[in-house]
Amino acid sequence: MNVTKLLYTGGTGFLGKNTKSLFDKQYEVTTCGIAPDDMLKVDLAKKVPALPERYDVVLHACGKVHTVPRTEAEEQEFYDVNYQGTVNICAALEKVGVPEALVFISSVAVYGCDFGEMITEEHPLEGLTPYAKSKIMAERYLAEWCGKHQVRLGILRPSLLAGKDAPGNLGAMVNGIRKGFYANIAGGKVVKSILMAEDIFRLFPLLVEKGGVFNVCDTRQPSFGEISASIAKQLGKRKPMNIPYWMAWCLAKAGDLLGDKAPFNTYKLEKMTKSLTFSNEKARRELGWEPLDVLEHYQVN
Repeated sequence: MNVTKLLYTGGTGFLGKNTKSLFDKQYEVTTCGIAPDDMLKVDLAKKVPALPERYDVVLHACGKVHTVPRTEAEEQEFYDVNYQGTVNICAALEKVGVPEALVFISSVAVYGCDFGEMITEEHPLEGLTPYAKSKIMAERYLAEWCGKHQVRLGILRPSLLAGKDAPGNLGAMVNGIRKGFYANIAGGKVVKSILMAEDIFRLFPLLVEKGGVFNVCDTRQPSFGEISASIAKQLGKRKPMNIPYWMAWCLAKAGDLLGDKAPFNTYKLEKMTKSLTFSNEKARRELGWEPLDVLEHYQVN
């Protein structure tokens, strides 16, 4: 029986740590990236890799994550990794024979929304950050390249990802609760769409078969208050305290006066108190996929 050969870029990062063992059960996986554990070690931002063979399918998850750049050089890194890295992997695939399908991990950041409810794939791509713009550029390049070479393209735009050693806001929440200094603002009612990392594995064969562009997130859309309470329970900690909005507003204004050194300001307050949710209806309808319930499946340890 022939085993499908999968090239997994970024397969040793956060997403890989939460999914590679699952992919290994169904595919012959080769990881590609700059981590010590990568099977093919190459910096895609700087070099076209010399692939040893043709792969049946590709999961392109290598990318520079959504951080705030402080210099022009840091801004350029997003374009080098997310866009040029995509160009380089495609050039490498051409040399060994293009795959049947390629699935790209993009981001809901391409929409450029700081808040909103149930945003769909029809929303224009208005992201202005280097992260968002580099993802938009990569999506458009892949659409042209896959069309030219008759490769089935699937683009996933995940929301906040949950899984072991989660980065970003979720990781900060876990660390804060573990250390006892995390607090919800105004009851923790704010909602941010979230997706279990494991769902990328569950979605992959569906995208390989059908292709398409999809937002992917939990259907329940749990609030920060619900998520933080679940994390606290798992860690054996007390439920996080609640800070009234007026108090958080005062702290934010003080942070504005202190400048860049302040850990909290009005911009962060707005991000923490305005909901941003995305619709997964298209993926559920066209792919027959039902996401994992984050509150039931997210395990901190």
